[in-house]
Amino acid sequence: MAPFKVNSSAKSHFGLRVATRTSNLALRQVSEVFSQFPEITYEMIPIQSYGDKHKYISLINNNIQDLFTRELDEAQLNGKADIAVHSAKDLPYPLPDGLEIIALFAAFDKTDAVVSRENKKLSELSVNPRIGTSSLLRKSELLKVRNDIEIISVRGTIEERIQQVDNGYVDAIIVATCALKRLNFENRIAEILPFETHPLQGHLALVAKTGNKQLKNIFSQKDIRCKYGKVWMVGFGPGDPDLLTIKGQKILKTAEIIFYDDLLNKEFLTKFKAKKVYVGKRKGNHSIEQDEINSQLYYAAVSGKTVVRLKGGDPMIFAHGGEEIEYLSRHLVKVEIIPGITAALAAAAYTKIPLTHRKISSSVTFITGHSISNIKIPSSGTLVFYMGASNLYEIAQEVIKKGWQADTPVLLVYNVSCTDQQQFNTTLQSAIDNPKNYKTPLIIIIGNVVSMKRQPSENIAKPVFLITGTDPGKFNRSGKIIYSPVIEIKPLSDYKLLLPIIEDFKSFDWLIFTSRYAIKYFFTALTELRKDVRLLGGVKIASIGNTTTSELKNYGIIPDLQPADESSEGLIKLCREKGIKEQKIFVPRSNIGLPILPEGLEKIGNKVVTLSIYENVLPENIKPVKPVDIDFVVFSSPSCVDNFFKIYGKTFNEEKFIVQGNETYKRLINYNIPDAQILRKEKYETIS
Repeated sequence: MAPFKVNSSAKSHFGLRVATRTSNLALRQVSEVFSQFPEITYEMIPIQSYGDKHKYISLINNNIQDLFTRELDEAQLNGKADIAVHSAKDLPYPLPDGLEIIALFAAFDKTDAVVSRENKKLSELSVNPRIGTSSLLRKSELLKVRNDIEIISVRGTIEERIQQVDNGYVDAIIVATCALKRLNFENRIAEILPFETHPLQGHLALVAKTGNKQLKNIFSQKDIRCKYGKVWMVGFGPGDPDLLTIKGQKILKTAEIIFYDDLLNKEFLTKFKAKKVYVGKRKGNHSIEQDEINSQLYYAAVSGKTVVRLKGGDPMIFAHGGEEIEYLSRHLVKVEIIPGITAALAAAAYTKIPLTHRKISSSVTFITGHSISNIKIPSSGTLVFYMGASNLYEIAQEVIKKGWQADTPVLLVYNVSCTDQQQFNTTLQSAIDNPKNYKTPLIIIIGNVVSMKRQPSENIAKPVFLITGTDPGKFNRSGKIIYSPVIEIKPLSDYKLLLPIIEDFKSFDWLIFTSRYAIKYFFTALTELRKDVRLLGGVKIASIGNTTTSELKNYGIIPDLQPADESSEGLIKLCREKGIKEQKIFVPRSNIGLPILPEGLEKIGNKVVTLSIYENVLPENIKPVKPVDIDFVVFSSPSCVDNFFKIYGKTFNEEKFIVQGNETYKRLINYNIPDAQILRKEKYETIS
């Protein structure tokens, strides 16, 4: 770099050599940038780029990334220029080694405009109009509006393109509005189009040699990337929330918006304050296409948010992570990856099968099971197929064609690491001879390592529990858990109903919590209403039981009262024994809260105010579980009982039911379940 000095008295920089293309637009762009830095003097070095010299190259079909930047990059790397000004969307990805973007400037206009003879709008042009463009994206958007358009690839400066309209070569052209404005051609704008445009359209970028701190410091004050957020791509693991990494947990707690896949039950995400956006994709059922996911991640980040893209398994293995990283990086958004445990590794661990073994298999290959006809399958080692449930027959055929023995063992693992994980043993030939429909997600492990699966010596038959509430609780210590909740907890869309109570909170003597969700959403409401824990000063707090008390401790609160009998009746009895009467009590609860607690407290002389601050609803699209091999159905609330019988009716006849609390017991009795089939949760825990 040439000497670049600062005059301490005049605060004036001088001697900066700026590489630019030779068009009027490019020269105007340099002037626009440096108008923001009047203290800097500079010399423009106009350079014709490869694209400027070869205007016959179509930009619609062109794959040359550095068409307009190569010569400018070389000038900087060779020391002939200190800095270059570019249209940001012209930059290649990645930049050549030795160069970096030191500033990205705000776009004053990101739209596209129509330039036509007689200033006609797109809809006013004659049938089969010839419209010139240099962009594949613009071509796509145009054809959505009018399918009779003939797209003409046009090149040249803005002035040369306008001339192609005026001389009749095309009926209209589509160009960036900002380019027309920069060149004072606003009078030629016939119409601003409501099209999607390139994310970097209208932005100007400064490129310099890597590591030039002096230049970075000068231009950083206008670099809009300083206001961008960041995207964290977090691998959730195969399904069990306990397999999420510590770092992943930390980042989720700081997130402002979480984009998540089909990877876990929604209950896990409720602990995080961020806005949640579902972008799941299953075969034949895409809630949103990949291009739209990319776009949403980008716009969330540039709006300044801390974004988490939460993916099942590991983001870099069959998860479109590479596509999303490239899109964001290409458009100048920072991305950081937090790895997750991929399903293949989890399947090996949970089934106690080594994917490699020094005497059996020295390699392992991960393969997508969606389309296998063009995939190279190795002739030895261990094969792991992801997403292959619907193609198992074809997979087995193809593997045998590649020279594998027909009796090679195969292990199929459904829903790896989840409470309803299932596994099936077969062979390649058997998978062909006896085709079956397996549920997805399914991991397929093929190889002689599968024969090493051992049944544990402590393989004593243990009971199977169907958990219908939102927490598997302690039953995973007692046997196998099938977790299929029949209730879903949802926040309110608006907490303003709580405002009158909060404004009058000093008039309350007691605040009673009957569930951990009441605590969670009460404090969520406080935050939404710009209040905090100081509001509780002077108010006594009661908890209905241990789970609720544990949740209170997360907020730094120890309750003044908790009954030994963890139920509404137990709490009413304790209040009576403690002489709690003539008190004003607030009970935040769900939309289907039972009347027993408020009525019981009022009977002993208290005034009780209740308010629904969250919703307990029947989940959508619930998949019923078959009663085969289930020993116990566990209910944690009356709503679990009601929803269970709405879904299952009387299909569970001989199973036993475990209930928590008297009200849950009473509700189950109402469905004519024999008392001999019902166990209290606390009694079961004592005898198990």
